[in-house]
Amino acid sequence: MTSQQPQPPGRAEIVAILAAMGGRAPDEVVEKIGSLELAWLVSQVEERYGRRLDLDDDALLQMTTISGAVAAIHQMLAGANDA
Repeated sequence: MTSQQPQPPGRAEIVAILAAMGGRAPDEVVEKIGSLELAWLVSQVEERYGRRLDLDDDALLQMTTISGAVAAIHQMLAGANDA
């Protein structure tokens, strides 16, 4: 029996995670991600997926926007699943 990993979070899920941090509605979340929001996002994704995200400087720079965070998280979780 094989264990299938959940799909990486999409944009809507990333926005929902960020909205939960400040008790905001998803439509109140802006594209730019601040440092505290990034720390929250990373901890939430690591907890939900049971994986530690390997964040180098390039990944952190990419994750300053929601679009960049979605792409970086997809890359990291896909790489972890291939291992």
